[in-house]
Amino acid sequence: MCDQYACGQSSSDKPLPQPTREQRRAFLKGMAALPLAMVLADASLAQAAGERLDKVSLALPGGQTAPAYLAVPPELGEGKAPTVLLIHEWWGLNDQIKAVAAEFAEQGFIALAVDLYGGKVGTTREEANALRMALDPEVATQTLVGWIDWLKQHPSSTGKVATLGWCFGGGWSLNASLATPVDATVIYYGNVAKSPEELESLASPVLGHFGTLDGHINEAMVGQFEKSMAEAGKTDMEIHWYVADHAFANPTGSRYDEEDAALAWSRTLAFLHKQLG
Repeated sequence: MCDQYACGQSSSDKPLPQPTREQRRAFLKGMAALPLAMVLADASLAQAAGERLDKVSLALPGGQTAPAYLAVPPELGEGKAPTVLLIHEWWGLNDQIKAVAAEFAEQGFIALAVDLYGGKVGTTREEANALRMALDPEVATQTLVGWIDWLKQHPSSTGKVATLGWCFGGGWSLNASLATPVDATVIYYGNVAKSPEELESLASPVLGHFGTLDGHINEAMVGQFEKSMAEAGKTDMEIHWYVADHAFANPTGSRYDEEDAALAWSRTLAFLHKQLG
């Protein structure tokens, strides 16, 4: 069952791409790259990709510390790169999200996978919902704004920052972009129920991926979002619809759609390269 935050944790019932033994061995040794879907669909490969990230932390105004994981392009050297802030699903910051950060680094971006749950990860719907409900929106906003500023000032950053999130994180990708200026906003089937007044502070172009079979993040909500954007004078927006359900880009879930996930990923990369340079 899906709701506006995420789908159930039931495994995909669709055939998933599988690496050969030689490909797996080379990837685990850090000697080769694999398609993102193949990495995300395999727990051991996702874990191996995530382990290549560096843990960093940020001091918040209230004395709390926010953790995150950073991936830097392997051949960056003394150069600079644009940055992407990744916001996890309601499960928390798991290996799959870290693996996406690693892939963004391979694509030439500095990627930061933030952790809004302080290291906790839900493994059941009940656990994930409890973590979501316990999240203080004010602290979450402070965390995301703080990390955006941190990325802008990173010595290897061009100063360009995009936000990107899935489901729960998709809504927070938009929230972060409303709280502080960024250069691009990417939303994967996230809650976009905003009034024109709430959207007035938006300073970035928006890319949205949504499924026509999604019962909650549906055409009525997204259509109202488009109307609110227009009323707020925000016209730089791409909305793409897929004949798919909520969480269609997650290979570990039962709603995964390989073709639509690949198309959304290619559109995301093109959008970020265009907006961030």
